[in-house]
Amino acid sequence: MNPLLSANNISHTFEYELFSDVSFTLNKQESIAIIGMSGSGKSTLLHILSTLLKPEKGDVALLGESVAKMSKKRLSEIKRHDLGLIFQSHYLFNGFSAYENLEVAELLSAQKIDENLLEALHIQEVIHQKVTQLSGGQQQRVSIARVLTKKPQIIFADEPTGNLDKETAGEVMELFFNYCQEQEAGMILVTHDNELAHKCKKVYKLENKQLVQIQ
Repeated sequence: MNPLLSANNISHTFEYELFSDVSFTLNKQESIAIIGMSGSGKSTLLHILSTLLKPEKGDVALLGESVAKMSKKRLSEIKRHDLGLIFQSHYLFNGFSAYENLEVAELLSAQKIDENLLEALHIQEVIHQKVTQLSGGQQQRVSIARVLTKKPQIIFADEPTGNLDKETAGEVMELFFNYCQEQEAGMILVTHDNELAHKCKKVYKLENKQLVQIQ
């Protein structure tokens, strides 16, 4: 059985070498956290894994297919239907209501909006308000709902609970874990929060240009 994602000998440099020879796999129903100091390259690695950035060396395979060998059409299909990206900034359409943002995801992915998801994220009461009328935490939860609406096979999350209080952050992480189990999906989480990271099945630390498994 192919892993959902495999990173094979990935290296990348900006003004200095960030990391080299990074390799690991993500399997179904698995969650992986990547921790490390600011500037260690965690977000850059996540961008490479999620196809937002091309690695200088090495290759990423998604759903058993090499990204480097994919046609633009195939890569676009996978990004639309199978990958879900969650950032600390919500990237919602500000001119729309929260629900209209979910409808965009519904339209693009051909998946129905799950009312139970809105309830689990405690946004059902504000779902018809404009994005600009919501608090930062509410915007973040709408952003999470938008991504999960499309039923991705792989979730890439960069500090997804940064705008949430500790209790809500814990609830959101449980939602992610349950989603991965129920949908046979996987998640890669980048975070500064060690406590949050260690809730994941595996924890890797990016340090001294190497990615080392610590859990």
